[in-house]
Amino acid sequence: MNLIPAPTSLHRRTGVFPLTHTTSLTAGAGTQDAAALLRDLLRPATGLPLAPAGVARGNAVVLALSAEPGTRLGAEGYRLDVTTEQTLLVAETPTGLLRGVQTLRQLLPPEAWSDRPVRDVRWELPCVAIEDVPRLRWRGAHLDVARWWMPTAFLFRYVDLLAAHKLNVLHLHLTDDQGWRLPVDRYPLLTEVGAWRSRSMAGALAEERYDDIPHGGHYTRRELCDLVAYAARRGVTVLPEIDMPGHTQAAVAAYPELGGGPVRPHDHVEVSSRWGVHDRILGVDDVSLAFCHDVLEEVLDIFPSRYIHIGGDEVPTTRWHASPTARDKARDLEIPVDGLHGWFTGELDAWLHARGRRMVGWDDVLVAGRAAPLSEGATIMSWLGPDGAAAAAAAGHEVIMTPYDRTYFDYGQAEGPDEPLSMGHVTTLEQVYGYDPVAGVLSGDQVLGTQGQVWTEYLPTPKQVEYAAFPRLCALAEVAWSPASARDYGAFLERLRPHLARLDRMGVNYRRLDTAP
Repeated sequence: MNLIPAPTSLHRRTGVFPLTHTTSLTAGAGTQDAAALLRDLLRPATGLPLAPAGVARGNAVVLALSAEPGTRLGAEGYRLDVTTEQTLLVAETPTGLLRGVQTLRQLLPPEAWSDRPVRDVRWELPCVAIEDVPRLRWRGAHLDVARWWMPTAFLFRYVDLLAAHKLNVLHLHLTDDQGWRLPVDRYPLLTEVGAWRSRSMAGALAEERYDDIPHGGHYTRRELCDLVAYAARRGVTVLPEIDMPGHTQAAVAAYPELGGGPVRPHDHVEVSSRWGVHDRILGVDDVSLAFCHDVLEEVLDIFPSRYIHIGGDEVPTTRWHASPTARDKARDLEIPVDGLHGWFTGELDAWLHARGRRMVGWDDVLVAGRAAPLSEGATIMSWLGPDGAAAAAAAGHEVIMTPYDRTYFDYGQAEGPDEPLSMGHVTTLEQVYGYDPVAGVLSGDQVLGTQGQVWTEYLPTPKQVEYAAFPRLCALAEVAWSPASARDYGAFLERLRPHLARLDRMGVNYRRLDTAP
């Protein structure tokens, strides 16, 4: 049946369940969101109304919540029982039903994934018994919209693609040196100035070639709130990332006083047109901290996520060393100047913790010279390697495994001159599928989950993003959801090939398997 990710258990039975215009949809208490999603997913291609019981008189699809003891389905698990007379989807939570709806859709012919009517197809479900529980709680996909603004419609489409693969977090990287995409009422220049750069790099970083074409864009509060609501209806949480105190040149270009020193006429700062790490970071004075708090206040208004990402990675401290204010701050705290990175992170962590949110940061935030430890609820995304993950776990923090050599999908997919320009490293589909987030230095209870990263320096369009992400994101979805004991790359490929027909129906620009190594 070519399900991706593979379910925990599946037993095939004889026969099929036909979906027709007389098939009813019975939605019990608390199942309305799942019923609406099922209709929304199937109606464009099939035209089936799935009318409520009592209106339709045929066979029935039944959605139900169950608190039956001992089911062990948890927050996202479900049972799907398909017979010739009835399709029964049961979960302990509404989110579990949303996951089951995606499986039900995969059981139909791939034409069901089309966004327009399809004729001469028999809409049938194979009779089957499925019980399915995710392996990891956090199954995410990161998308960088700071380097290149992506159309709002594409963000909605990306949510659909994540939900279809039972991924439950869209990590939206909204700010960086090359662009600020988040509206902040108290700081209008962040989008009036910080969202626009005069040109962009037109080749590899070392080539120093530019296109001399202005680029920019930002999202409105309404667009982001609508995205959050749309994702929630599909069981996906939007995690915002606002980089602090590094990767902030776009913010400093808009408000130079944030750079932590007097503004000199010759010291003009522009939104960066160059990729890489920049030393235009926030200062460590009250002005910069107040800015961070003001921005985060508005972030909390837009994003209800329990987790808020503050970045914290790649913070060159050159300007802090040259700043009397920063040196005085370090002396007062009795830490080295480099330790101000840890102090700054701790301040943001405490601020978020006091408001009932949890800070997420890249493992760069685990630095020496911290003035105070991070809160117990702080969560670390480990991209640098096993040492950072081990240090985070040893300090009692949840860890989200994001190693660059297995989960960075802006990296190339093969060697060769025909491959698109990308970061230099190669990460193949097989390497992604072979990755185990729960192995080596960490135990299962220390790993919150994993996710795939799409940084967009060399991916300026939605089609290029899709090509980089798929089918590698399919592989990581199975790594995060399915039992590790069932991992088999050959069997995965056998299921992936027909699964790609579903992506074809959605018009996804994925990398073809016949070109994969």
